[in-house]
This record gives sequence, structure tokens and C-alpha cells, in this order.
Amino acid sequence: MAQPTLHVGCPMWAQRAWVGRFLPADTAAGGELSAYSRLLNAVEGNTTFYAAPTPATVDRWREQALPGFRFVFKVPKHITHERRLRGVDAELTAFCRLMEPLGELIGSFTLQLPPSFGPDDMAALENALRRRPPAWRWSVEVRHPAFFTGAGRLALDAMLRRFDVERVLLDTEPLFERPPTTDDGREEWEQKPRLRALREPITAQPIVRIIGNDDPTVTAAGVAVWTPIVAQWLRHGRTPTVFLHTPDNSGTPALALAFHAAVGQLVHDLQPLPSPLPLSSKAQGSLF
Repeated sequence: MAQPTLHVGCPMWAQRAWVGRFLPADTAAGGELSAYSRLLNAVEGNTTFYAAPTPATVDRWREQALPGFRFVFKVPKHITHERRLRGVDAELTAFCRLMEPLGELIGSFTLQLPPSFGPDDMAALENALRRRPPAWRWSVEVRHPAFFTGAGRLALDAMLRRFDVERVLLDTEPLFERPPTTDDGREEWEQKPRLRALREPITAQPIVRIIGNDDPTVTAAGVAVWTPIVAQWLRHGRTPTVFLHTPDNSGTPALALAFHAAVGQLVHDLQPLPSPLPLSSKAQGSLF
């Protein structure tokens, strides 16, 4: 039986505030992914939501990421938000072809849909899933309240099961547990949806996004809720991916490392994370 694997990561791999704290002090701009993939084993590919990378950039990502690393890329917003999944076959195919050199490093392509995309749009989603390029894993993140309860939730979950597509489990409860105290926190309050967190995966490869609070203790408590849940998934043969967010993301690598360690206390044969590159002597110290 394969060793249980938990992928954990952040919403980006390059934040200069991490250099010297989580990444080696001599990490050059543009080389952060190489160091990040030796610290954590997954990342959200949020940049693709806003603009497609060049082929040279995709090749560089392939060169820098360690084997076993997982990217979860958001599909460009002109497909999900502007076209609302209508008449996008050619665009989806072109996007997947662009990303194809990353091969097995692609954990999933995510269709993150706008809050206005509701039950009346289900036919467009079903058509997109039916016609999606089949070589890759796919996931869907919805934000319309009707998809979180009652008939709307049941219908969406049934469709995703039929296509073996994961529902991204977005947890914003820690974010809204306590009012923000920083500009970054206030921006998150304005942008993120206030929805009940769902904790039941659709497929064998769950994806969780936990959005933390300005207050580290509130964030830690919200993250801890997921520890036994993810451990149970691993015991049942699932391979989850969990992403940790905070308003400024300055300490999210430490959150991800701590979460992996906490799950490892419950799943003793959990595959370890990579060995991180050493920090400079000046920056040595605890990651936490």
C-alpha cells in the first residue's frame, strides 16, 4: 500500500518577506520556486487566473519544482468570469496545452466561479466539464450561496461525482471569526465570501483552502479543526491538498509546516515533506 501523502502549501511561492525566514537568504528574484518546492510540496497557481504565462515561464517552473510537487492552477478568469464557461472549448484546450510541459506536477486545474454563477448556470458548468481536456484532474470552486445547502448543493455534488471532479472546500470561517485589525484583513473581509464551510470531499483527491484571520490564535484554531478530518481522509486512502492563507501571508509557510506536522502525529506513516534548503547563518532559527 502506498505511503499516505498530504500536500500542503500557500497561495503563492514568491514573497520576498519569506527570504531569510523560510527561504535561503540568497534566494534570487525568480528563483523562489526552487527553494519553496524544497520546503512545501504544493502551491496554488493564482497568477494564471489573471494572465497566461509564457511557454518559457512554464518551462522554468518545470525546471525549478521538485518531483512530487503539485501545482493547483486556476483557469484564467476570462474563461470563468467573463465568458462564464460558455463557448470556451478552444480556450480551455489552449490553456491546458500551454501548461502541458508541467506534466505530473499538475495536481488540478480549478474552475473558480464568481458568486453570481448559480444554479441557473449549471448547464454551462456541465457542458464545460463534459468537454474539458481529459488528461488532467479538475476541480470547481463555487461561491453562490445556493450551492452550499439543500437542492442546490445536492445537484452540484452529484454532477461533480459523475465527472470525478473535486469540489474545492473553501473555509472562510476563521477569517470572519473576528473583525479585521489591518488593511490586509479588511481587504480580505471585503473580497472573500462568508459561507458555511463544507468538509465532505467528492473524490479521492480533496482540495481545501483555509482563509485565516489577522489574529494568529484565531487562525490556528480554525486550521486545527481540519487536522482530524484530513487525517481520517488519509486513513481511507485519499490524497488531500490543503492550502493555508492569511491576510498578509507573511507566515503561511509556518502554518503549512505546522499543519503537516500535526496531521503526522495522527498518521504515523505519513510521507515527510522535502528537506528544506539551509538558511544563511545570519537567518538561522526557528521557522515558527
